[in-house]
Amino acid sequence: MANLTDSAKSHHFKTHRRTITETDIVTFVNVVGLHEPFFIDMEYIRENMTGSHRSRFAPGPMVISLGMGLLATYVSDIIKQVLEGREVGPFGGMTGVQARLRGALFPGDTIHVEGEARLLPTTSRGYTLMELQHLVINQRGETIADFTETITFLPAAPAP
Repeated sequence: MANLTDSAKSHHFKTHRRTITETDIVTFVNVVGLHEPFFIDMEYIRENMTGSHRSRFAPGPMVISLGMGLLATYVSDIIKQVLEGREVGPFGGMTGVQARLRGALFPGDTIHVEGEARLLPTTSRGYTLMELQHLVINQRGETIADFTETITFLPAAPAP
């Protein structure tokens, strides 16, 4: 049974900014193989899309990847702060992502991530779960993505 302080432990964060280029988008599309007309055929985009989507825009998985990347340089310290004073086992990996895309990311946009790391109650098997909520925010203050990744820590080894 988890004590009440388990779920109350959290840490708010804000990352540095990054301006996205057309090269960033083209490179991501080619690396992951998203060769859909929406991302590789500018004539198709101009003829079939409306409004601001009549120019190149980033695929949703790229927005999530950028959000994770912006947090990467801070995540170790954030995890350490949230787990302070708590015995946990080794890092067990990421076990889930829940995401909602709310807007588009275009070349020239500058984004940063704000969010919260939350410790969840210990599972019945002794695993420690932590949620890392990411709000990807553009230069106009608009949240273009809101996603939460869940990471797991294995049970602490019993003392010898």
